[in-house]
Amino acid sequence: MSEAIFPRMHVSLYVSDISKTTDFYTSFFGQEPAKLKTNYAKYVLDNPSLIISFVENPERVQQNFGHLGFQVETKQELEERLYKAKAMDLVSKEEVGTACCYAVQDKFWVEDPDGVQWEVYYFHEDAEFNDPHYEMNDASACCMPPAKEEKPKVQLADISIISDADGGFCTPDSGCC
Repeated sequence: MSEAIFPRMHVSLYVSDISKTTDFYTSFFGQEPAKLKTNYAKYVLDNPSLIISFVENPERVQQNFGHLGFQVETKQELEERLYKAKAMDLVSKEEVGTACCYAVQDKFWVEDPDGVQWEVYYFHEDAEFNDPHYEMNDASACCMPPAKEEKPKVQLADISIISDADGGFCTPDSGCC
């Protein structure tokens, strides 16, 4: 372990099954927990600089707080982490060049056994807009992949027409898609 960078962020989450959680995070973080007890696991990470602990308490698990994530320094690091996560079948979604949270990013998502979503992302640049995919009434929906993403439908008579979220049709570059 290298010299710790301070301040370091600490997160503690309640989980329903410490064994499943430990298996998932050992794969995701690529290291064993620093401390492991009957109903507790703690990881001390250098990269990203984070202390994260898990306490088994199924009654207190909360999935709707948003999501967790970390930014990587280079596109190559993102690709390396994505490759490793794919090899362990952890990736739930990939996004390239998305304008989320008013920033252009490449990212991928994983989900732990209790449904906690993590994004690992590379920041390209600030953006003056949010991808319409993330423009929902609930502000917490920004940067969170939907539970089940539906693909746009194509009208076979004219493949240049794509259905919008309300089931209507619009042409590409019209501003409605």
